[in-house]
Amino acid sequence: MAEKRHEQSGFKVTDRRLFTSEGELRTEVAEEVEVPKAAAPPVAQAASPAEKAPAPVAVDAGGVDTGASPDREMPPPPTSAEQEAQAAAYKQSSKDMDTQVELSGHSSKDFEITFERFLASLYMTSMMQLGLMRQQGGQPQVDIIGARQTIDTLSLIAEKTKGNLTPAEENFLQNSLYELRMAYVEVTNALARPPQAGPATGTIGK
Repeated sequence: MAEKRHEQSGFKVTDRRLFTSEGELRTEVAEEVEVPKAAAPPVAQAASPAEKAPAPVAVDAGGVDTGASPDREMPPPPTSAEQEAQAAAYKQSSKDMDTQVELSGHSSKDFEITFERFLASLYMTSMMQLGLMRQQGGQPQVDIIGARQTIDTLSLIAEKTKGNLTPAEENFLQNSLYELRMAYVEVTNALARPPQAGPATGTIGK
């Protein structure tokens, strides 16, 4: 039978197979097979490869997600209470660390970050990336792309902090940018020049 009714549960069981076990088309479902395709639910559209593909994610040259995808939703920021609690925990942890530093015979003031120390760290990082500075015992290594990004970071800081720096901080920042840009131009020009041939060696016959 094509249809059976369960006596206890009251639900209807329908045999939806199109063909019999002998391979012949079942007459009970002939009309269902001839239903126009337009009446079918749009399942095929949902399964299309184009719609299944994930939305593209924007990344920069370093492969970092920039969050520029239009479908990307940013998570909500922490609440004021969460920020205050985290700031208090951070201050307590830093205080405990300062105590350990003082017990070791050093001054915790030496490890405090100031704006000028922050700029100095970026300056030294860029000089190392240009191969003009090196770590003690190490060899100079040139990273032109990294140096450019660090210099651009300082430029961005100068733009975003304009009018909000002390004269000393502004002077330090501008001098750092000037020296780094000049060094960058010199290094890139030197790398672009072809290697110079060394002095000719040999003996001239008498």
